Amino acid sequence: MKYVYCILTLLSLQTYSFSQHIAKYAGEFLSIGVGGRALAVGGAYSALANDVSAGYWNPSCLMRINYPEIMIMHDEQFGGIMNYDVVACALPYKGKETIALSIIRLGIDDIPYTVDALDDKNGNGILDSADYIDPNRVSYFNSADWIFIVSYAKASSSKFTYGINLKVIHRSILNTTAKGFGFDIGFLYMPKENWSIAATARDITTTLIAWSNGTNELVSPTLKIGTVYCFNLFNGILSPSFDLDMRFEDRKSASIAHFGPISLDPHLGIEFDLKNSIAFRAGYSDIKQVTLGIGLHLRKIDIDYSFARFNKSNDIGDTHRISLRLILKSENNYRYAK
Repeated sequence: MKYVYCILTLLSLQTYSFSQHIAKYAGEFLSIGVGGRALAVGGAYSALANDVSAGYWNPSCLMRINYPEIMIMHDEQFGGIMNYDVVACALPYKGKETIALSIIRLGIDDIPYTVDALDDKNGNGILDSADYIDPNRVSYFNSADWIFIVSYAKASSSKFTYGINLKVIHRSILNTTAKGFGFDIGFLYMPKENWSIAATARDITTTLIAWSNGTNELVSPTLKIGTVYCFNLFNGILSPSFDLDMRFEDRKSASIAHFGPISLDPHLGIEFDLKNSIAFRAGYSDIKQVTLGIGLHLRKIDIDYSFARFNKSNDIGDTHRISLRLILKSENNYRYAK
């Protein structure tokens, strides 16, 4: 898989060198998700979010945080070849504003580079039966995507909050690098205490990713609409949630539904939180994947785990995600400090 990833990436860079285009899947690395809880409910989280991971899903939901929070997450995909790591922190201030920082890394490490290790016996420049790879001359490199998200949220009333993200992107493979900047805007409206409606516009200005070889990629905006309604049930809270991703990239059959260039991909989730001690979760994501998860609430720590299985015919392994959320509770907390 490392060789395949490397070859495909290099081919894509060569194909689009010295050009600028709007790519259908240029922003896929931005859409994996953050947090074991959110991923366990299939990504149906833009209205349900009430923790530090809201900086990724919907920055306006950061206003639900009462104390400073820190979250870390680790995820291994494709049989452990690809690593996905997240660190996020949030700081509420006097109940009026919240700021947050999220750092995301998606990467494949120690990819063998064999071009300089080829012992070309006949000098034809290709690997054939007379040639071999000298293991002593094999070098290694990493392919990594870094995403830095600075979030700001503010409440305009008890029922309406809004937030904005600034995203800074850095990508690298071999000697080629890319930089990009983008913006997200999120809104949260709570007509009732137990009912929330959310809207998030990602990459609202169309995110530019500029490669050092002259390639410019444009990530089209995505509109995410979500809702959640919470029920008190059996000494717990049952929260069914729904999100809908609306893209404008002409994905056609790659999406669950499409109308001309507009594609629609739903997320479905359900969570039952029993006595604020243990939570059971399930979901259905936009890539037609069933997700499951469980969460444990300790005194100042939440531990969230999610599991997803790809179609067996793909043979690319299951995905396990675990995140830890540290809540810095104190009597002089920032949200209600005078």
